[in-house]
Amino acid sequence: MCLITFSWSPGSSIPLRLAGNRDEFHQRPTAPLAHWQEHTAVLGGRDLEAGGTWLAANSQGVVAALTNVRDPALATPVNAPSRGELVAGVLQSDDVEAWLKAKERTTAHRYAGFNLLVATQHRMWHLHRGRHGVALNSVPPGVHGLSNATLNTPWPKLSLVRDALLNSNDEQWQAATQFALHNPQTAPDEQLPDTGIGLTLERQLSAAFIVGEHYGTRATTWLTLNHRGQVTITEQRFGPLGRFEGETTLTTPSPLIPNQPQH
Repeated sequence: MCLITFSWSPGSSIPLRLAGNRDEFHQRPTAPLAHWQEHTAVLGGRDLEAGGTWLAANSQGVVAALTNVRDPALATPVNAPSRGELVAGVLQSDDVEAWLKAKERTTAHRYAGFNLLVATQHRMWHLHRGRHGVALNSVPPGVHGLSNATLNTPWPKLSLVRDALLNSNDEQWQAATQFALHNPQTAPDEQLPDTGIGLTLERQLSAAFIVGEHYGTRATTWLTLNHRGQVTITEQRFGPLGRFEGETTLTTPSPLIPNQPQH
């Protein structure tokens, strides 16, 4: 994904509410939100070119979402693997925290820059690969935003969608974030970051919802993770020039809860 806002509230009835946009070339083959055929415990969209994904969840109540990092000071390693495999990998691991710590220590530096968010109903982590190296941190409770820098870097579109979530209530959050995420207005030049792609492209990518014939917002996604570990995902899909192509909502089965002691 390229723009995410989320509310992290462990201990509540819905620990995680998340909304975001995926921006990509329209010609890149993509499968819509579904339960994966070869990994039926995983629910998410699918990048059919590299096999990974930008956001997904599994039947154990683990959620993972990815954004790329754009930074002219960060070189892409030779033969870097697809960053989308990080989401697929953590969702198929037996121990999420151990998997993340191993990535931090060993192989995360082999990828181009990325942000990986991973949550259960009790914990949330942020694994960042940027110009200063690789860092794994716990995410504190609150409303956060993430684009193509690091957590809560105040790019204009990030502030727009984070404020929409922050100022909404539990019933209105999806409508409020939809309005913000579907805003095609670009930011003023003086507010643009410099990510090494040139002023014309910085302008285009500064919009929350990018409208283009060849590149643009391909999907808007809303996700909730409840205290039982059940995940519900709604995905809206878009084609060239922002053409609406469909909407899907799916839910993971509730994870098995161990028997409680009898009194």
